Amino acid sequence: MVKHRLFWPAAALVLLLLGNFVASPRFFAVQFREGHLYGSLIDILRFGAPLILVALGMTLVIATGGIDLSVGSVVAISGAVACLWVSRLGDQNSLGGTLGAVGIAIALSLLLGACNGFLVSVLGVQPIVGTLILMVAGRGLAQLITDGQIITITGTHYRDIGGGFVATVPLSILIALAAFGISSLAVRKSALGMLIEAVGGNPEASRLAGVASRRLIWLTYVFCGLCAGVAGLMISSNVSSADGNNAGLWIELDAILAVVIGGTRLTGGRFSFGGTVIGALLIQTLSTTVYTLGIPPETTLLFKAVVVLAVCLVQSPQFRRKFARRSRRSVPVVKDEKVEVTL
Repeated sequence: MVKHRLFWPAAALVLLLLGNFVASPRFFAVQFREGHLYGSLIDILRFGAPLILVALGMTLVIATGGIDLSVGSVVAISGAVACLWVSRLGDQNSLGGTLGAVGIAIALSLLLGACNGFLVSVLGVQPIVGTLILMVAGRGLAQLITDGQIITITGTHYRDIGGGFVATVPLSILIALAAFGISSLAVRKSALGMLIEAVGGNPEASRLAGVASRRLIWLTYVFCGLCAGVAGLMISSNVSSADGNNAGLWIELDAILAVVIGGTRLTGGRFSFGGTVIGALLIQTLSTTVYTLGIPPETTLLFKAVVVLAVCLVQSPQFRRKFARRSRRSVPVVKDEKVEVTL
């Protein structure tokens, strides 16, 4: 069980939760108020939902041996376009207008993901370079859409995307759960997951075997753009505004960390959606722990980096072997002395 690749991330998540419980005994308390569920655990799931979505898309991209640094910019663009559309409606509470804004934002996110996939799979641009272009240009595009201002909206239907409830459960949690379930079924109940792992494990061999590797790589970037677009809607909905400069800032790094913590290698190949979700929840719990323990804000990033580094080291088989080897060397060896008895 200890050798399972998800054991150490799950153990770290449990330890963090227990640490929060020790610091605040009411940490595990879940309250039912006004027909809705509230509590620290609910907040972790709710505010971690956008990161889970982005990390799911990043998982497939990394499984093909690629990387997508533009997801933060796509998050900002998606939220900016949707909020701009809603703000210009005559009635911001119009359900049809809100659905139109969501549809336009998602369509644009798909287009941006398709552009990344075209650069990488068709033109052969290195993934880190191809997506870095949109990472820089996309942030500027988001600020152009918002005219450098923070767009504030008052529509209740749009706020429900990130802050609404369905059957007492936050809608954002249900969206993330649905995305996880649908994507898991798609890659594990069909040959799609095996083909993606084949492309990431050995692209040349999979090409010679007749696998449409370019099309698969292109689709993974489109899916990643879709996930980032939905996450952008959630993030902007939570604050009822769009900030082209700060929305989704550095979320690509958190997503990559979540994928790596979940056991997916950056070199491509085997991947785990379950591990990615655990990694995303671990990172979100870290952020909650910072506020629970009263850690100074200026040391937040350092605290997160230290914890993530510790988890990655413990998760590494090579590190564990070296640590075990040194531990054995440090134990003194007592040789048995032979005693001869003469009769």
